[in-house]
Amino acid sequence: MADVKFHDIGEGMNEGEITTCFVKIGDEVTVDQPLVELQTDKMVAEIPSPAAGKITAIHFEKGEVVTVGTALIEIDDGSDTVADITSAAPEKKKAVQQGKSEPDMKDRNTVTKTYNRILAAPYTRKVARDHDINIEQIEGTGPGGRVTEEDVHNAIEGGTDFAAKPGQEPEADTIPYTGIRKQIGDNMTKAITTIPHVTHFDEADLTELLEFRQQLKQEGESISVAAFFLKAVTIALKEHRIFNAQLDEENKVIKLQKSCHIGIATNTDRGLLVPVLRDADQKPIRQINTEMKELTQKAVDGKLRAEDMKHGTFTISNVGPIGGTWATPIINQRQTAIMALHKTKKTPVVLENDEIFVRQMMTMSLSFDHRVADGVASVEFINRFIELLEKPNKMLLELV
Repeated sequence: MADVKFHDIGEGMNEGEITTCFVKIGDEVTVDQPLVELQTDKMVAEIPSPAAGKITAIHFEKGEVVTVGTALIEIDDGSDTVADITSAAPEKKKAVQQGKSEPDMKDRNTVTKTYNRILAAPYTRKVARDHDINIEQIEGTGPGGRVTEEDVHNAIEGGTDFAAKPGQEPEADTIPYTGIRKQIGDNMTKAITTIPHVTHFDEADLTELLEFRQQLKQEGESISVAAFFLKAVTIALKEHRIFNAQLDEENKVIKLQKSCHIGIATNTDRGLLVPVLRDADQKPIRQINTEMKELTQKAVDGKLRAEDMKHGTFTISNVGPIGGTWATPIINQRQTAIMALHKTKKTPVVLENDEIFVRQMMTMSLSFDHRVADGVASVEFINRFIELLEKPNKMLLELV
């Protein structure tokens, strides 16, 4: 027997709602065949089959919220390996295969289902947590007793009977430090306490780039300014590979990555998500523009999959549309640097002939791991990036 469990898919995901089951009891499956689809607060994840064989038991219902480690499906793969139910008495085994639970099964390999069986979507649970409501005390009015968002709001308006944290000051407004927010906090704390950060500040004149983009737009070619940023940074990274590197402390080496997989920091209602544009250095700017927009939209819509957020080698955060002049961005673990691009504003600039012109100036911040790179290298890297932005015709060959 082989157990299929909701395994740790990374990115801080510890629970998900079953949205789709692709199989039924009696189906024959192959290795890596998708079995279950779950919706988490960050992405949609598929659970593949770890073995070939026949589905003998399914331990969930569509719409159920399960936690990491929960046994979802059992597969008869022809092996004699002890699994969750094989050591149980025949009548108990039959009960489990029919989807019934046996609380007195004490086999040491049996999964203890400590999670609650309340049916509710992750967002509904979040609403309850945000208002300190114990969702387990709410009687669901949805199909199969499912707790709906309306049920939660009714509990909120109904008083304090459902309060999950008695003793809390009623005057205090709180934001739950859980889920994505806590995962971001844990990752940032680890990064800032283990990586010696240095931040290099600079600015670039985007006047010609913005004029060039406007010219392309008039010719029917609409390319985001952010796509130019990504193309320029990949060119600079290929020439200054130390910033596209990974420090392997255990083996005492710095791995210079051959491809540029650029993380695109994206602000969403669920928190800061970083989908990764794979092989950005091998793609023309049109393709970069298209894929960048697709990834950021998936992030906003909560449709990112685990593979969309893995293997980044460098991260870029374009906060310019929001504002801000300078920042000290925190490096993502296993990367060497992160770049933040800030607002662009009209600024009087003294040019080489001592004449003063109004130019479109953008500020930027590059945080880098001082164990891997030095200050001089950061200046050279940023100088090349700025050169490409200020002379966009240097990227013309990359447009096709």
